Amino acid sequence: MAFLADVLSRVKPSATIAVTQKARELKAQGRDVIGLGAGEPDFDTPDNIKQAAIDAIKRGETKYPPVSGIQPLREAIAAKFKRENNLDYDWRQTIVGTGGKQILFNAFMATLNPGDEVVIPTPYWVSYPEMVAICGGTAVFAETRLEDSFKLKPEALEKAITPKTKWLIMNSPSNPSGAAYTREELKAVADVLLKHPQVWVLTDDMYEHLTYGDFAFNTIAEVEPRLYERTLTMNGVSKAYAMTGWRIGYAAGPIELVKAMDMIQGQQTSGAATICQWAALEALTGPQDFIPRNKKIFQERRDLVVSMLNQAKGINCPVPEGAFYVYPSCAGTIGKKSPSGKVIENDADFVSELLEAEGVAVVHGSAFGLGPNFRISYATSEKLLEEACSRIQRFTANLR
Repeated sequence: MAFLADVLSRVKPSATIAVTQKARELKAQGRDVIGLGAGEPDFDTPDNIKQAAIDAIKRGETKYPPVSGIQPLREAIAAKFKRENNLDYDWRQTIVGTGGKQILFNAFMATLNPGDEVVIPTPYWVSYPEMVAICGGTAVFAETRLEDSFKLKPEALEKAITPKTKWLIMNSPSNPSGAAYTREELKAVADVLLKHPQVWVLTDDMYEHLTYGDFAFNTIAEVEPRLYERTLTMNGVSKAYAMTGWRIGYAAGPIELVKAMDMIQGQQTSGAATICQWAALEALTGPQDFIPRNKKIFQERRDLVVSMLNQAKGINCPVPEGAFYVYPSCAGTIGKKSPSGKVIENDADFVSELLEAEGVAVVHGSAFGLGPNFRISYATSEKLLEEACSRIQRFTANLR
């Protein structure tokens, strides 16, 4: 009898974590490596948020919290959804988890039976299909195209839906592509879903506050209220508030689903760290003036990276609407020979040879379900980004 569970054979390790670890190891060996794999802002958590955590410690807020979160934070989450998304949720319809990952995982654990299908547009965040597999479901991929800015078209969604479909995952702005859906694009997706009442929507809005230019963020239950009763709207404080290590995600949805997720979380981790919840409360209710400042910096980095990558031979980089990623195509380099003599046959070869030749660590697009592309996180300094893009230009120029 095998000791390890069969489910492990269906699950792959996180490619983004793997490339970040590889970059760390090479740096430790003395290599000059620029790591552009991590999806983590390089800004520090704002001081008022850190102070709220310190104050909570001093007040003795160090006991077990309620499983679904402390009431002041859940009330603030409901208020945030009303204020920013025009969504009416009672605080009892909200839940707080240890990061957005736990929210997603608990939603799938609470709803998926063997054979249930989850439609995931490609490219996708690497954890989505693995979570579905662990929870006994089947991932069904709906392909998008670079020509459509990596956004799900209604006909592709219609094709992917079957009588077994239980969920559609919508991630806008997207990790890895940075693509964000306009109100009209979301309405087109919603119109398909209205024809299939068995399909729920799990909308991952983690990058909501990181959209650029004149782009206006919308979430699907806001655009189509008839989907409200079968939508779980997920968000968190990690990205816009530079609180990745605090591990606080949250969601709101139908009370029956929230109660089921609460039951699973009660047998899993119980409530998220009490001190971090008080910090998250300050994030949602305190000053928000740093968000537009950070957005401006991110937009400047985006524009730099897109411009420089499009000057690299064989690279085509679309302009994303949000998040802090670009997802360029490296199709123009396939079939060419790298300085080491290896023929580049796919995006995995491209990123491997780039790391070896120039010390730039990026993530291959096939890890996100769509290639030949690669993902760059521009959540690092402009100086490093400029150097990294110069190295990519040099690398592609040296391909033969």
